[in-house]
Amino acid sequence: MGCCLPETGWVATRRGASNLAVAGAAGAAHPPPDPSLEREGGVIALLTALSIRNVVLIEALDLEFGAGLSVLTGETGAGKSILLDSLGLALGARADSGLVRNGEAQASVIATFDPPTGDHRAAALLIDNGVEMEPGEPLIIRRMVKADGGSRAFVNDQPCSAALLRELGGSLVEIHGQHDDRGLLNARGHRALLDAYGRCDTGAVGTAHSAWRKAAAALTEARATVDTAARDRDYLTHAVEELRNFAPEPGEEATLAEERATMQKGARLTDDLSTISDCLTGSDGGLAQLRQAARRLDRIAGEEPLLTAVLEALDRAVVEAGEAEDRLAEAAEALSFDPARLDSIETRLFDLRGLARKHQVQPDDLSDLCDEMAARLAAIEGGEEHIAALETEVASKAAAYRASAQALSGERQLAAGRLDAAVAGELAPLKLDAARFRTVVAPLDEGQWTAQGMDRVEFEISTNPGAPFAPLTKIASGGELSRFILALKVALAEQGGADTLIFDEIDRGVGGAVASAIGERLARLAHSNQILVVTHSPQVAARGADHMLIAKSSDGTVTRTGVHALDDQERREEIARMLSGAEITAEARAQADRLLETL
Repeated sequence: MGCCLPETGWVATRRGASNLAVAGAAGAAHPPPDPSLEREGGVIALLTALSIRNVVLIEALDLEFGAGLSVLTGETGAGKSILLDSLGLALGARADSGLVRNGEAQASVIATFDPPTGDHRAAALLIDNGVEMEPGEPLIIRRMVKADGGSRAFVNDQPCSAALLRELGGSLVEIHGQHDDRGLLNARGHRALLDAYGRCDTGAVGTAHSAWRKAAAALTEARATVDTAARDRDYLTHAVEELRNFAPEPGEEATLAEERATMQKGARLTDDLSTISDCLTGSDGGLAQLRQAARRLDRIAGEEPLLTAVLEALDRAVVEAGEAEDRLAEAAEALSFDPARLDSIETRLFDLRGLARKHQVQPDDLSDLCDEMAARLAAIEGGEEHIAALETEVASKAAAYRASAQALSGERQLAAGRLDAAVAGELAPLKLDAARFRTVVAPLDEGQWTAQGMDRVEFEISTNPGAPFAPLTKIASGGELSRFILALKVALAEQGGADTLIFDEIDRGVGGAVASAIGERLARLAHSNQILVVTHSPQVAARGADHMLIAKSSDGTVTRTGVHALDDQERREEIARMLSGAEITAEARAQADRLLETL
């Protein structure tokens, strides 16, 4: 099988005997991982396809990925790093115009994933950023880089910021090795990983923290209220005394205004009413004249029949005039007023409105204002007792939080011990027997306590005997770091992180039993994660569920990188090449068969 390949793409196929994943000791055969990998949180979001156009030596490449462990092999310089650079570009890596194929205007990469569902961090990111997804449709990330350096990104054809792309990519894929994206190296995620590993329940701590902060906020507000009221003590004392002495009542303004208007009307009509009364009731008034005329007419009415009718009319007039006199008296009584009372009403009304203007409220609201100011004044007097009660409550809530957080710290310490032991058991087979791992669970300052507790958690390592412990980022060797990340990933098993893990030449500088141990652990990890590994080790390559060959081809003027999915026979030849070198011998083929058959 040659390495100069014209193919521009491949379709990954599930394999037979070579598609075995290892969950136990090396050499034991186990069934392959299910194509629909699942964790406790549900079906994981697999990388299903990668489409690359005009990236360095890659003209056009369309790849499809399955579940489990996929291996990529090829000669040094074949373009494996270009493939990872392309994927990194889709996941939010810095856009480098140097990635654009010579002579082309732009490069593009499209990464396709299974739709993230449930509580997957990618799903939450999409929702929070308003990225719409139809139910069941794949997640498609598209990144384009122009030759002049400009770049654009899209998520399901919706424009995407570089920051969102990086965060989204980190939730889907972790690349370890030369192209490490600092997934497990970010100490901010170590506490959550330890909690998941140890099944540490943070719910009680979160509830206690919320109650504590709520009580503390109430205390702060009460103190601020008392401090403000204390500054206004003199003003409040005067205002409450003034309002209580004045004793305004709701509706009083309208009552006073109406009464004043009535009195003012009476004062205006007094003279007219007096004149009218004189016209009616005086000795010479109309009513007296009517009665006198009626008496005289009564003496002579019998003399003439017509006079009887006149008398009857006069009698009626006297009656009506009498009623008018009574109504006039009633009106005069109703309109009568006491000038002193009018003065009193006007003074009260003037003072009421002036007081309302002073306090910038409506007159009817003065009574409520008095009660409010009295309450504020009472708060000054009883403020210390109220604050003391709140301080007691805050202390109680803080103690409850502290007890809950300390219990959580104890759980974390126990989990850290188990994790340290689990990682230590993975280091020696990976040729990291001189390294020491520890999980630091250290107390935070009180000002840093959160709903997740009072602990700082960080993974640290010492790579050489006598060397001090340091953060994971201090590991110098890329291959060493990849193997250590593998050990940690295996120890953590299904406890979070991205669904797809990519290891770039994790077997660099090792071989034999160490390479076999690496392959065994990658296969074990592939039961819960999608694993892609770039390798030069036949022991690792033989563990893959799918095997892809990366190779360069040239027509004399143009060099291209291609990827080919190997069938069983092609895979045997590639592993034999990896075992023997440039010339594939019968012995190498036999050894390749043994590797494939034993796995």
